[in-house]
Amino acid sequence: MSTPTPNQPEDPAASAGPAGLSGSAGPAVSSGSSGSAAANLEHARIATPADHEGDEPERPLTRAERARMRAKERAESGIGPTGRPLREIPEPPPLERHGPAKVLAMCNQKGGVGKTTSTINLGAALAECGRRVLLVDFDPQGALSVGLGIQPHELDQTVYNVIMERSVQIEDVLRKTRVDGVDLLPSNIDLSAAEVQLVAEVGREHTLLRVLRPVMNDYDYVLVDCQPSLGLLTVNALTAADGVIIPLECEFFSLRGVALLIDTIEKVQERLNPKLDITGILATMYDPRTLHSKEVMARVVEAFGDIVFDTVINRTVRFPETTVAGEPITTWAPKSAGAAAYRALAREVIAR
Repeated sequence: MSTPTPNQPEDPAASAGPAGLSGSAGPAVSSGSSGSAAANLEHARIATPADHEGDEPERPLTRAERARMRAKERAESGIGPTGRPLREIPEPPPLERHGPAKVLAMCNQKGGVGKTTSTINLGAALAECGRRVLLVDFDPQGALSVGLGIQPHELDQTVYNVIMERSVQIEDVLRKTRVDGVDLLPSNIDLSAAEVQLVAEVGREHTLLRVLRPVMNDYDYVLVDCQPSLGLLTVNALTAADGVIIPLECEFFSLRGVALLIDTIEKVQERLNPKLDITGILATMYDPRTLHSKEVMARVVEAFGDIVFDTVINRTVRFPETTVAGEPITTWAPKSAGAAAYRALAREVIAR
């Protein structure tokens, strides 16, 4: 047996190449046979993901990814964020004519629950469905006006003047907005004086109804953004309304205040407006990643059942952006989840 030279391997098969082309997994490739390499390729196999299973651990999902997966699973199973099967809502039928308007009061004595945001975006979504909408800013803070790009302190006449001055008609104060089909009855800090001045008026609870009556046939919906209290202005809104939408933040303290609001609604039904009912409870600022939001949602659905809208408004940075822009989310971010949610809410409101 000859001794190998320094540049020659002891076993030619050992340098034949990788598995599948070496002596351990197939015949060795010799330098003298040009077709042997091609022949060995017939035995080669493309590795599949299963071959690498266990090679390295999978990256754990983030909370946001888990939440999206759960939302997708719920949607595929037909279960909504409320934990109930999603009800089938038909597409809104086209209208042959407008009016008379249905008046809806956005009401909750707790502040910061999304009343103004919901009023603006629901109004814009209803307009997309071919409805003519009047938004009434009935809060002295004027947040609804600001959210539509109007500066309240620059206004010469507001809803206050229509209420307190017989010479001022609602048509003198109405303003067009940037959204087609949506008009605004603006407000500013002057309205805070109306609550005191109306105390001495006869039929003071029906003042807003008197103001709205001349334009009721021009609109399909009137949405009244109420102030965060249960004072005389809110009672006026409830007296003029056909229904109440209660935006409810998915947070425990917000839940506690609903009982007092419903008590007020029942008193208005009894004494001032028998036709008033609760159109729906709208869960807002819902965070599907937190157990607290889910617990509050479960308690709301348990307490109010079908009154709770299937549509749920999630927390998103898009809503503060729309306030700065002075536009509804349906035009500012038309493809966002928030815009889709308010369009779904509009369909539910029309169906009810």
